[in-house]
Amino acid sequence: MVVSLVLMRMNQHYASPTLAIINRWLRWGVMAGGLAQITIHFGWSERPFAVLFLVFLIGWFMLESIYHWLAIHAMSVSPLPLFPRFALNRGGDEWPVQARFLRLRDRIRASGFKHVQALRAEVATSLYVRSSFYHSEDGCTRLQVTFLPQPMGNLTVCLHLATQTADGRRIVTDNHHLPFAGFYPEHWWVERRPWCRSLTRLLRRHRDRLARAAGTLVPWTSEPLQDLNEQQTELERLNTQLGFLNPSPEHEERGRISSEGRYRVWKEMLSLNYLGRPARYE
Repeated sequence: MVVSLVLMRMNQHYASPTLAIINRWLRWGVMAGGLAQITIHFGWSERPFAVLFLVFLIGWFMLESIYHWLAIHAMSVSPLPLFPRFALNRGGDEWPVQARFLRLRDRIRASGFKHVQALRAEVATSLYVRSSFYHSEDGCTRLQVTFLPQPMGNLTVCLHLATQTADGRRIVTDNHHLPFAGFYPEHWWVERRPWCRSLTRLLRRHRDRLARAAGTLVPWTSEPLQDLNEQQTELERLNTQLGFLNPSPEHEERGRISSEGRYRVWKEMLSLNYLGRPARYE
């Protein structure tokens, strides 16, 4: 329990998905073991410790599942945008003044990326998601650095690498750790690696995928603002068409995310929280 509290305190500063995953597993075991020991100590059950431990493991999983399901429902009926629209960030505050973020910016520059544009989207009153965009030296790979607000006023950073090919494919490699669980267009080749927090390793993985794709790479010509908002529009249209989202006339009565979509988000949320990888779908 002490280790779990220390990790939680550390993560209030670092906002690291990796630390969060480790702490969830530790907290799960601590809660199950503690409750099993308390039950034996007070004589509430004569079952062996192993049996009680397993029962409380399952019970904790069920409680957390119910909590996530309620959170997904709240998101579905809330006014928060599922696919926010971005605008130019002219305030000059796209990079937080923290040592770990400034080190990341230095690594981006050292990797040959050049700054292109800074955007932001308001997801709630005075609460923004900020993104900075960079192009590789040949202009074929676009790097999106997104800063996501976290509880306690912290920030976490996610990296998104995208390259277009002459035959119309969009090859994407990112380390986003928030659940999406929706559908991507058929010409998008998306690989999500939430465990990979290093720009160097993520960039190496992206280049390996480009080499295997064996297509002619096309430099980016569209501005990030136009491309990103077109992406958001396309994703919203596609996921409504395929049943992940309810049609607009049904939002007030049934919420924005369909029952199938809520199940997919719930499944991916648990997979990301405890395994650090997106859920797989048939």
